[in-house]
Amino acid sequence: MIAISLGWGTQSFALAAMSALGELPPVDVAIHADTGYERAATYEFAAKWTPWLEERGVRVVTVRPDEASQSAPGLNARGGVSLPAFSEYGGQFRRRQCTSDWKVKPIRRWYQANRNGERVLQWIGITCDEGRRAKPADVSYVFNVYPFLGLGQAMPDGQPWSRKRVVEWLIAHDLEVPPRSSCCFCPFMSDHEWRKIAETPADWERAVAVDEAIRDARLPGKLYCHKSLLPLREIDFTAQQELDLWGAECSGLCGV
Repeated sequence: MIAISLGWGTQSFALAAMSALGELPPVDVAIHADTGYERAATYEFAAKWTPWLEERGVRVVTVRPDEASQSAPGLNARGGVSLPAFSEYGGQFRRRQCTSDWKVKPIRRWYQANRNGERVLQWIGITCDEGRRAKPADVSYVFNVYPFLGLGQAMPDGQPWSRKRVVEWLIAHDLEVPPRSSCCFCPFMSDHEWRKIAETPADWERAVAVDEAIRDARLPGKLYCHKSLLPLREIDFTAQQELDLWGAECSGLCGV
């Protein structure tokens, strides 16, 4: 079985599109693990481009975490925290379990139910500018393949591709470049990205709900989605944007 791990970001969508257009071999499935907290723009993009892929022979399947595994937004069934939140007690990230709980496990449940004993060749859209992320699977029935790196399944010209080159390929084929894919509450986001979340009401309210749900989940020390150790509702990202713009103007005047 050949499967694309479809996160609906730039690289994974490009892999699916390349297969759809015959520039890469056919695949059995493009599988997306929906955490339930993707950005609104990602859901809109997926709704628009899923029919396009399927009309060209790429089957798109969406899987989700087991509802019984979550007791509240951002919390697992035991009341523990899966996301790498910032802690008031030491200000350190908690151990990151969200990718495993909300993405890897649901995808592998689908594989086990549908692979009919076959090994799964799982295509992952990692490009050469982030090649350090390429790793083998930790289960014997899945073999990770990195087409953009030329590992196991070479690209058309046999050369590793960067994200920039992937974007250029999408544009050259009159395809839309996807918005950045991530959960709307991800603690790894920069303030620039947080501003975008704050400007989208649907994303912002879901992010705030998670931020508030995790606050007292792991005492001692309250937990937060933002590095400032402040509740999201108390942070004015618009003011921060104005400060950034002022700083940029000052730098220009000073010739820095």
